[in-house]
Amino acid sequence: MPVTILIVEDELAIADSIAYALRTDGFVPRHVSLGAQALQAMRDADPATLPALVVLDVGLPDMNGFEVCRQLRQFCNAPVIFLTARSDEIDRIVGLEIGADDYVTKPFSPRELVARIRVVLRRLAPPAASIAPGAAAPAARFEIREAEARILYRARALELTRYEYLLLKALCERPGHVLSRAQLMDRVWADAPDTLDRTVDAHIKSLRAKLRLVDADDDPIQTHRGMGYSLAGT
Repeated sequence: MPVTILIVEDELAIADSIAYALRTDGFVPRHVSLGAQALQAMRDADPATLPALVVLDVGLPDMNGFEVCRQLRQFCNAPVIFLTARSDEIDRIVGLEIGADDYVTKPFSPRELVARIRVVLRRLAPPAASIAPGAAAPAARFEIREAEARILYRARALELTRYEYLLLKALCERPGHVLSRAQLMDRVWADAPDTLDRTVDAHIKSLRAKLRLVDADDDPIQTHRGMGYSLAGT
């Protein structure tokens, strides 16, 4: 089934060039010019036609693209790639921290943007597996059992401390999304405001060690220098 991409861009020439590149690469582009229209489109979309990714301009006429992303994240986890005329590092950090998956600065190549879209969609897609006829499908890499406050990895229960459990759970709940140290501190150590952010790094290290005890060849926790951590598709 063709994959729909929502373009949220008020400059028609830019939107047209993106749409052309998407159609050329086999995608189905859908275009709106305002942030409110984008939010409505994502709310009203039928599950079968829900856009798989949103290309979102930061400088929209009716509302800031960052605010559109914040509101979108309240009801939808579709990946977002920001478009902006600014290249300030603080803008990139803010965009990533509120849930964006990539950030493209104008002017840009529409073909490069499409390539980035494919990378994001590949990264968030569940891992493919070959299943012999009649065989059972493999278990998910991680299984969260909230009632027991336990997480299974490769069908084996992990022996985790409270904060290790909460940290891994936060990563599992948003596979493929980069979570900054500040975001992880807010989610995991909310009851310990004096904790230093390097505590996140220490707990990531201990989590990796425990995961390697189960599968030495797998390293699902990914480090993104200067940004934070993400978990490969579960």
